[in-house]
Amino acid sequence: MKFISWNVNGFRSCLGKGFEEFFKAQDADFVCIQESKMQPGQAEFETPEHEQFWYSAEKKGYSGTAIFAKHKPISVSYG
Repeated sequence: MKFISWNVNGFRSCLGKGFEEFFKAQDADFVCIQESKMQPGQAEFETPEHEQFWYSAEKKGYSGTAIFAKHKPISVSYG
């Protein structure tokens, strides 16, 4: 299995700098990002082979994580 963990320091900015191409080229089983700094729905990022799990900070523009999982997790917890 291939796992990738990356502090992107702003997912929307990262998308504009080639993240989608990187994501596809890596063909990872799990991609975990930190510091997404966004709420769900603020950016379009389709991952047909991966389920998406987002956890955002209450205050917009802060923190946030996302996991893109090719394999269904046993469980998911938020908080």
